Amino acid sequence: MPITAKRRKARKEAEATLARLQDLAKEQADRIGPYADQARDQAAIKLLQARGWTAPRLETAALRVEDTVAPRVAEMLTTAAQRIDPNPGRRGLRLFRGGNRRIPRGVLIGGAAVVGGAVVYSLIRMRQASQDAEWQEHLDQAREQVRETRENLEEKASDVADSAAETAKATKSKAKETARAATGKGSAQEDGRSGR
Repeated sequence: MPITAKRRKARKEAEATLARLQDLAKEQADRIGPYADQARDQAAIKLLQARGWTAPRLETAALRVEDTVAPRVAEMLTTAAQRIDPNPGRRGLRLFRGGNRRIPRGVLIGGAAVVGGAVVYSLIRMRQASQDAEWQEHLDQAREQVRETRENLEEKASDVADSAAETAKATKSKAKETARAATGKGSAQEDGRSGR
């Protein structure tokens, strides 16, 4: 067999094998495809869960670094800068003008705390004083209303007592008149009987 025929035969066999492998790959893809989709969906869910679990822990770690490591690093860098500085007396607050000493950080923080406490205390006292004044004003208004109500009630009571006294006098005078009239009628009738 010539070489070209061998090549043709090998090419045909390769093409047939390639076609069989393609058909087999299509069958496997159809069979495994749903499993791959399900695995992709599950992987997406697990990835979201992992991100949800990781995010708060990263934030907590960042806060811890900010609260603990960063101040230490900043203090170390400040200390290194002070050591390296050729003119260390120029920076920072000085305790004495002529001296080279600076005010310690604790003293500054303590002083700021005392000043802040004094401001807060004065604000609380001012607020309490304004509330006391407002309450006193309300109390005075209530007392005035009670006094006015008492005066109104006394006036009404005296008016009622006066009208009751007048009604009693009128009733008494009517009773006397009816008694006189009855006595006058009785004596007229007695006079009429005796004259018979």
